Amino acid sequence: MLPGNYWALFDTFDEAALRWLKDQSHKSSIKGDASKIRRLRPFFVNTQLHKITADQCKKAVLEAAPEAGKATHNRYLALLRALLRKAEKEWDWIEKAPHISLFHEATCRIRWITPEEAQRLISFLPKHLVPVVQIALATGLRRSNVYGLKWDQINMQKHIAWIHPDEAKARRAIGVPLNKTAIEALLSRLGKHHEFVFTFRGKPLKGVSDSAFKKACQLAGIQDFRFHDLRHTWASWLIQAGVGLAELQKLGGWETMAMVMRYAHLAPDHLRKHTWHIDNLMADFSHTEETSPNLERKIA
Repeated sequence: MLPGNYWALFDTFDEAALRWLKDQSHKSSIKGDASKIRRLRPFFVNTQLHKITADQCKKAVLEAAPEAGKATHNRYLALLRALLRKAEKEWDWIEKAPHISLFHEATCRIRWITPEEAQRLISFLPKHLVPVVQIALATGLRRSNVYGLKWDQINMQKHIAWIHPDEAKARRAIGVPLNKTAIEALLSRLGKHHEFVFTFRGKPLKGVSDSAFKKACQLAGIQDFRFHDLRHTWASWLIQAGVGLAELQKLGGWETMAMVMRYAHLAPDHLRKHTWHIDNLMADFSHTEETSPNLERKIA
C-alpha cells in the first residue's frame, strides 16, 4: 500500500513557491520573497522537492545573486530553508527537509559619516533626493519608510510622524519625533503630491536611484557608503552627542538592545564620567591626594 503522502513526491519547487507566497501574502516581507523566488526559480525548474539538496541550494543562491555579499546570500538561504521546512512539517510534502547552513558573516558593518561629509554629500545630490536624505539623517528612518512616507502619517503641529506596524520592521507602531531639520525638509515638499511626501516627476518614489546616490558620494569624496548608512550615521551622531542607549533604541524602533549595542563603542566620552564613581570609592586608600577631575586637568 502506498504511503499517504506518496503523491507529494511529485510536488515541485514551483508548486511549493506558489503555496509559500499564498501563505505568506499577509506579511510585509512578501515582495522581497517574491523577488528572491523569481531569481532562484531558473535553478529549480521542474525539480521535485524531495530531490533538492543543501548543496544545490547554496549553488543556486551564489549563481542567482553573484554580486551580493554573504548577508544577502544568507537571506536567500533562509528563505529556501523556511520553505522546505514548511513543506516537511506543515504541508507534509516531503519526508525530511535538507539541513541548510548559512554562510559565516563578518561582524556587522557600521559605516557613518561626519556632519561635514553629510553636508558635502547633500550638495551633490539631485534636487529631488535632497529632502529624502535630509529626512533620513534627521530621523533615522529606514529607506522603505522614507520612500513610503505619506502626509496622513505626519502631524506638523505636534512635530511627529507615525510608522504603522505593518510598515515597521519590528511590527510595532513607531512615533518619530520631528526636529527642525525634518520639519524644514517636509515643508519643502508641501503641495507637491496629495498623498506621498517624496515623489519624482509627479510619481511616488519607488526607491532612491542607486546611481544618483553613488555618484553624489563619489563627487563628495565619500567611499563605501550606502543609503542605509544614513541610519547608522544618525544613530552614531546621537550616541556621540550623549544620547543614552535606551533612548536610542526607542527613537530607532529597534526590537532588541543587541541591535543598539553596535553603536555603544562610539560613546567613550559619554561613559567616561561614570568611571569617577570608582575613584570616590577608592579615595581612602589611594596613594594620590589629587582628585580625579584635578588629575584630568593636569593630564590635559
